[in-house]
Amino acid sequence: MYDISKVRTDFPILSREVYGRPLVYLDNAATTQKPLQVLDAMREEYLNVNANVHRGVHYLSQQATDLHEAARETVRRFINARKTEEIVFTRGTTEAINLVASTFCQWLTLNSQYEVLVTDMEHHSNIVPWQLEAQRSGGKVIVRHLPISDDGQLPQGDELDQYFNENTRLLSLAHVSNVLGTVNPIADIIKKAHEHGVAVLVDAAQSAPHIQLDVQQLDCDFLAFSGHKMYGPTGIGVLYGKEEWLERLPPYQGGGEMIDRVSWDKTTFERPPLKFEAGTPDYVATHGLAKAIEYMESLGMENIEQHERDLTRYCLEQMQTIPNIRIFGPMFNVQCSMFNGPVSFLVGDIHHLDMGTLLDRLGIAVRTGHHCAQPLMNRLGITGTVRASFALYNTKEEIDRLVEGINRVSKMF
Repeated sequence: MYDISKVRTDFPILSREVYGRPLVYLDNAATTQKPLQVLDAMREEYLNVNANVHRGVHYLSQQATDLHEAARETVRRFINARKTEEIVFTRGTTEAINLVASTFCQWLTLNSQYEVLVTDMEHHSNIVPWQLEAQRSGGKVIVRHLPISDDGQLPQGDELDQYFNENTRLLSLAHVSNVLGTVNPIADIIKKAHEHGVAVLVDAAQSAPHIQLDVQQLDCDFLAFSGHKMYGPTGIGVLYGKEEWLERLPPYQGGGEMIDRVSWDKTTFERPPLKFEAGTPDYVATHGLAKAIEYMESLGMENIEQHERDLTRYCLEQMQTIPNIRIFGPMFNVQCSMFNGPVSFLVGDIHHLDMGTLLDRLGIAVRTGHHCAQPLMNRLGITGTVRASFALYNTKEEIDRLVEGINRVSKMF
């Protein structure tokens, strides 16, 4: 296990104060803080290697291109993709899902109705793009959703069979719920979907920072995640797609970089991944993402996962001492391996916004609201929750501060 005190020195923001109190940052599911190693690398590139990538013959352009493509290889290795051609850089998970939604639905021959499955626990980024495509299709694309149980789990095993039919073409679902912390048995679900000839897109925004991913072992067709949730810069993300899928799907946007030849008669396109990367990429951010991945790997993904599971378990145990608390998710066993990361809760009749605002005055940063998951909130019969979410730099002492803060706020009502 890594030295947590040493790790925290890599994140200077963690030593600042808020309202005269030491900051306790527990909003990592929204975005993580950035280590000096990432910030220094990006600053160094802007200062000394700033030039547009690809096609440039001069030294700086070639150097920037090398860093950009080295970042693609770092991502490939991180998720164990077969080829760098299967790694598409996007602005984040949201754009990656929109890319698949748009191109996949264009690829379908819309002579009859086709169905896309999502789940009740999805982020809006994995609902709205499919709804937009359904509207554009004039009713040819139908969006259906898998239900969840009262303790936040999806149908499993043979129970899943009833949700697939001859029109189902794609299942798009979260690996880890950004609200409930449920870790879906993604490999089993993918296997079941493939038995029905259904492709699978995995939203890994909440798993990539916490769990070692292996896309070949999972056998997913697509997988998406964001840099800013894994200690990298904002505005950069990744879409993994199996080579055969990226070859058959049409381009997402048009412009420079993604073309082979352009004439007034016809335009031909590059092969993946460039086919999906129109315009100048954020080549400094890709370098920053690579450095973030290298930082995580230097600590060991297995160590990060164990540390965060210990934090989650400790938080759940301590929160059960709080009167009138309701925790949302698979709470039947705090040792349960199907719970990781975010912990969403309410206390009595205290509004989530009031709880979050008062915790903030105590220096404790949590997230409140519907967490971009309004269908899930409707399923739970609530308007929102307070959410604490952990990262590799959080400590049990910070959880003690959180529990103490919740108890203090509770006594005000």
